[in-house]
Amino acid sequence: MAPIDSPQPHGGPGQDPTDVFADDTTRAGRMRRKASRTLVPLAVAGVAAATIGLVPALADSGDPDLPKITAQELLEKIAASDTQRLSGTVKITTDLGIPSLGALAGTFGQGSGADGAAPEDRLTELASGTHTLRVAADGPDKQRLTILGNSSEYSLIHNGDEVWAHDSGSDEVFHATDDGDGRKADGEDGEDGEREKGGDAAEGTPRQFADEALKAVGDTTSVTVDGTVRVAGRDAYQLLIQPKQSGSTVGSIRIAVDAEEGVPLRFTLSPSSGGKAAVNVGFTKVDFGKPAASTFDFTPPKGAKVTEDEDAAQEAGADGGLADLLPGGLGGLPGLEGAEGTGDTGGFETVGKGWTTIVRAEVPGGEGLASAGESSSLLDAFGSKATGKFGSGTVFSTRLVNALITDDGNVYVGAVTRDALVRAADADR
Repeated sequence: MAPIDSPQPHGGPGQDPTDVFADDTTRAGRMRRKASRTLVPLAVAGVAAATIGLVPALADSGDPDLPKITAQELLEKIAASDTQRLSGTVKITTDLGIPSLGALAGTFGQGSGADGAAPEDRLTELASGTHTLRVAADGPDKQRLTILGNSSEYSLIHNGDEVWAHDSGSDEVFHATDDGDGRKADGEDGEDGEREKGGDAAEGTPRQFADEALKAVGDTTSVTVDGTVRVAGRDAYQLLIQPKQSGSTVGSIRIAVDAEEGVPLRFTLSPSSGGKAAVNVGFTKVDFGKPAASTFDFTPPKGAKVTEDEDAAQEAGADGGLADLLPGGLGGLPGLEGAEGTGDTGGFETVGKGWTTIVRAEVPGGEGLASAGESSSLLDAFGSKATGKFGSGTVFSTRLVNALITDDGNVYVGAVTRDALVRAADADR
């Protein structure tokens, strides 16, 4: 691994970081005595709200005083974590600046029972908006993920060689058989010769997002420890990952790492353009004990419509996780698949390295938007014109990923700015 920047203290130069987290108990005591009549009803209201899950962060006030740790030590702690069992509640908020995929799915007849309860019809909804999930895992062969809706639930259950999905709203069931292809038993080496830590307990949790982001660590990346936090009632260190290069749409990634277990508890990706996080995934409740065996049991309800499909579980990401649900998959974003841009790009050509890696491809048939006829006006409504030495084209933008499609049929895609795409296209001429 390339050298890692030295961790920066949470406070100013020469300041003991613990001073930043210290509580002025004397002053706080005076304030409490003066405002007791106000705080008592507020506390009662807070407890009531927490009971129904509206303010799970109330219990996480204050930063814990933990032993100092370097970025290298924290990375090693994450890598050494072998948590096989957990259960809890995860909140995921995704704001990529694109329309709600749940609404689009309904428009085209998906997610509303048109194709049953198959995962590909429902899990894409997590790529936009805010969602609450219950997750549980007991080793690599037992996982359960439930998306909580306003009046219904969608559950995806993996138990041994069986994969079930159930939409309680439509009472439809999807069933597939998992033959275990691509899975590794506990302690078995993966394709890269390294043991797969944590099995599939990572799926549906911040762990998977963190694993993808940590692949970007290299000489184009700054990695430091940015203080401590409380997440889901647990003490955690905060790992800060930042691109050293200019031109990336990724501003920073913060990973809250459980101080005891070494498990990522929260993942936050902030765009370089500012504003709220583009992706925020974190536990609001977590338990590292063994879930009850009944958690992974499932029997189709009487009268439910059951759809059998032996292949769709693999195709729909039953062996994947939330990170794969983002457009292109989080690990597929240029810059998040490896510091030198040498990750799996499907055989496409890459330009640049690290966080400013751009994937270059050609439109099938070699025709660009100029040949799209009547459809070009519709596409133009979602994009903006760009010109340069390469000629002209259209840029389609989100808060994280931008794509330039030239009129002569070339495509440039990356987690980079619009200007970076134009420069890459110009360089090809």
